[in-house]
Amino acid sequence: MFSGIIEEAATVVALNKEKGNLHISLKSNFTNELKIDQSVSHNGVCLTVVSIKDDVYTVTAIQETLEISNLGLLEVGSKVNLERSMLMNGRLDGHIVQGHVDQTAVCKDVTEANGSWYFTFEYDFDKEMAKKGYMTVDKGSVTVNGVSLTVVEPTNNSFKVAIIPYTYEYTNFHQIKVGSVVNLEFDIIGKYISRILSLS
Repeated sequence: MFSGIIEEAATVVALNKEKGNLHISLKSNFTNELKIDQSVSHNGVCLTVVSIKDDVYTVTAIQETLEISNLGLLEVGSKVNLERSMLMNGRLDGHIVQGHVDQTAVCKDVTEANGSWYFTFEYDFDKEMAKKGYMTVDKGSVTVNGVSLTVVEPTNNSFKVAIIPYTYEYTNFHQIKVGSVVNLEFDIIGKYISRILSLS
């Protein structure tokens, strides 16, 4: 379980394919605090630490994860948003994030707004999935590349988010441009509500 508050944008130092899997090695400031089998969110995808050496650790993404997320587009040098799992005795500063990416979206516009930025993202809309909560609502929560954000001006297949300078600098949002592919996780509370209503 995560909160969508990014700890670091780490650098990919190696990518190794093995059949349908991709082993991703990253250099992180908190590698020395990690342990094997620990869950870490990578651009919003929950992955398990499989090896650690000095300040570099490795996780493995399976084929299904690569197909539904943007991890298969990573290159050596790419920045990846990291968050370790939540501590149950702390404040929930973002929202409840599972680390289960639902689909990807494409950046359609980036507009600077007096020191902050508005990003517009577009995703494939499926009416049946929307009925199950796979959608955005105005002022609701959404996770973009693992970052907990508030939705602005949603349509059936798009939404905007406002990014403050801190988030822009300390996450990989500073690398997102028109055409960039990002990971989306829709709000789990909305999914549960939609499921309950469908059973009424």
